[in-house]
Amino acid sequence: MPRVTTAIMKLSRKCNSNLLKILQSESSHELSSNRFKNDKTEPLGDFVVDWDSPRSEDVVLRKTCNSGEELAVTALLGEETIEDDDRLPREALMKVCIKKPGLSSILQFDCGVFSKGEDGIEFNIRHAHYLPSTSSLGSSLYRGPLFSTLDPQLQDELKQYLVTKGIGKSLTNFLLLHLHKKEQNQYENWLEKLKAYIAQGQETDS
Repeated sequence: MPRVTTAIMKLSRKCNSNLLKILQSESSHELSSNRFKNDKTEPLGDFVVDWDSPRSEDVVLRKTCNSGEELAVTALLGEETIEDDDRLPREALMKVCIKKPGLSSILQFDCGVFSKGEDGIEFNIRHAHYLPSTSSLGSSLYRGPLFSTLDPQLQDELKQYLVTKGIGKSLTNFLLLHLHKKEQNQYENWLEKLKAYIAQGQETDS
């Protein structure tokens, strides 16, 4: 075997070995820290989990009110927030869709759910859309103004409208904690899969 090829193989084995050590160290750190071990998930009330695949980033909740109104809540993690919270550093991007019985139109609220540290978890509305039907979800129809430009009193009342539908602290606490736990589990699984991939054939190559 040419000396150049042998040198390259030795360098590759050394690189793989170093990478495996770092991956093992990172995996051990994540498993030992277990930063959510003391956190209890909030009750969902009348909402039920409709979708929560361990392979996906999102979660979908649904609820049917006594009036026949249907609510669908979808959420996934977004960017890190400015607030200093090492445990829940990222916000959740939440969509709330409300459909009244007998109508094809939908109200859709795009919201942000975020931790304010010791002040707890809050949510705000970024956009409020009126959609003529489910078929217009991806269309370019006018959906409404920028939420922040609305009269402050109207903003407050629309948020209160969501609260009366069950979009309160219990639900937002559940979503933000659950999504961070979900992402943590996915990261730990990713580390294990990467370790197994790098380690494959390592012993036979050495």
